[in-house]
Amino acid sequence: MNNFGLNIWANKNFIIEDGEIKLNYKSMPSLLKITNDIRSTDVKGPMVLRFPHLIERQIKTLYNYFDKAIEENSYKGSFKAVFPLKVNQFPSLVEAITTLGERYNYGLEAGSKAELILAMSKTPNSANITVNGFKDEEMLTLGFIAAQSGQNITITIEGLNELETIISVASKCKLKVPNIGIRVRLHSAGSGIWAKSGGMDAKFGLTSTEIIEAVKLLKNENLLHKLTMIHFHIGSQMADIAPLKKALREAGNIYAELKKMGADALSSINIGGGLAVEYDQHEQAYARNYSIDEFSSSVVFLLGEIMNAKEVPHPDIFTESGRFIVASHAVLITPVLELFSQDYQEKLLNFKENNPPLIEELRELNRLLNNANCIEYLHDALDHMESLFTLFDLGYIDLQDRSNAEILVHNIIKKALYLKSSNPTNELEQLQIKLQERYLINASIFQSLPDYWGLGQHFPVMPIHHLNTIPLRAASLWDITCDSDGEIGFDPQKPLYLHDVNIDEEDYFLAFFNVGAYQETLGMQHNLFTHPNEYTIIVTDNGYKITNAIESKNILDILHSIGYNKEEILNKLKSKLEKSEFITEKEKSDTLSKLETFVHQNGYLRTTN
Repeated sequence: MNNFGLNIWANKNFIIEDGEIKLNYKSMPSLLKITNDIRSTDVKGPMVLRFPHLIERQIKTLYNYFDKAIEENSYKGSFKAVFPLKVNQFPSLVEAITTLGERYNYGLEAGSKAELILAMSKTPNSANITVNGFKDEEMLTLGFIAAQSGQNITITIEGLNELETIISVASKCKLKVPNIGIRVRLHSAGSGIWAKSGGMDAKFGLTSTEIIEAVKLLKNENLLHKLTMIHFHIGSQMADIAPLKKALREAGNIYAELKKMGADALSSINIGGGLAVEYDQHEQAYARNYSIDEFSSSVVFLLGEIMNAKEVPHPDIFTESGRFIVASHAVLITPVLELFSQDYQEKLLNFKENNPPLIEELRELNRLLNNANCIEYLHDALDHMESLFTLFDLGYIDLQDRSNAEILVHNIIKKALYLKSSNPTNELEQLQIKLQERYLINASIFQSLPDYWGLGQHFPVMPIHHLNTIPLRAASLWDITCDSDGEIGFDPQKPLYLHDVNIDEEDYFLAFFNVGAYQETLGMQHNLFTHPNEYTIIVTDNGYKITNAIESKNILDILHSIGYNKEEILNKLKSKLEKSEFITEKEKSDTLSKLETFVHQNGYLRTTN
């Protein structure tokens, strides 16, 4: 995995060149250059970089492939899409979605009152709004207000009680009635972590019996002309296309039957989200068994086939695939603060005038190690180390001798790994795993990668530089939270190898990719770490522009966000310092100045990194 699986997950968005990872677009800037430019303004800690051109690429890809499938299959309906706001509601992203998607009439999907207000304010009247999730009378009335305002809104009912409330609101006010959709509870279920979104025990949707009752209710209230959509969703990040095909057949036949029952205004099928993104870096663990080409072709072909057989006009096809649109646009960059085996540096050796014979032999092995003898000398070194540990336990050598032995053997192993990197033996590979390095990253997994912590979701990770050097250190990543779960452990089945660098002498940055979906909205303030600084990067033919800089919350603002009075906290801290009898007035003034600085910074560590 010398290229860190770039050919698997990157979708040609990034390339390695001159030892650095670069954007494969226009002027092709390196992530290291962008990172250093931002850090030159005294920014510390992690940062999220947004690349809106990657959003535009995904929107264009989605529409192009569906339009191609429609043409190839002589399909009579059209393709439409909405972005589900639950995937990421951050302002810079929503602005990019609505701006870059305007030419396609790309709309928004809302699942709560706040999201609906956001969708109403950001969606052009020509684009679609869909509303999913459980709704009360207030939320449904907001849908009426949107319709009255000229917006193309469809409210999907999740139960008969919601339909009854719509009927009640329609009878009480003179506002325009929005379009109505029915979420159907399919027998078909999806696959993967989120498969429980589908199937007969799913959280949402109407059964066949309830669908028939809903049509009767609408007909009785003269609202059947408002029923325009049926909707289903079998799960996010669909790994296998077979369950989707099964669900399409089931939903397609339900649609056709409803048309035959007199639902003449019914004109669209919303297939929900779930179009998978490739997260893995390893050949043996692909996240999906289909391409976007196969996905779009299957949807269009199957729905066309069903409608032709039932002699029903082809419906418009809606999707709500948010992960596919935005996952790739955001990259989390974090500095490495420490490598925990730095205690084994050769500069820390401290020999005596007279060292134990085995120590002297280890010195010779370390000095004379080469490609021809490294395996033999490695065996000798490991044998000597065991003997020296026994001598230490028996009291024949002291702690300094033991320290020298550990450093020498550690370095002999590392040298052997480098010498045999092109053709490692099984023994060396096992030693490589045992010699794991712990990389302390200046970030919170709970805040920035919550799906890793909560669901075991893997994210592509790699250094953004040193890429002309083979990485040989089996790596575990530790975050700075006070929680042992804040770790991405080394997995021999999906190994991550990083570089052996001296953090005291140079920076070392890691990038986590495909973090633009869900991670920001689900991120939690565990240990009161806040969202990283974020920046939008506009790549041009001649360089790039850093825009939309949004700073992390400072410490006082974090405390304020969970209910504390930040002025009261700061005043108490100042008061305690001012009353101190142990420092001079000058020291008080200097200390107060430092305190003011610290509480107005974010909570990430501010070392040399």
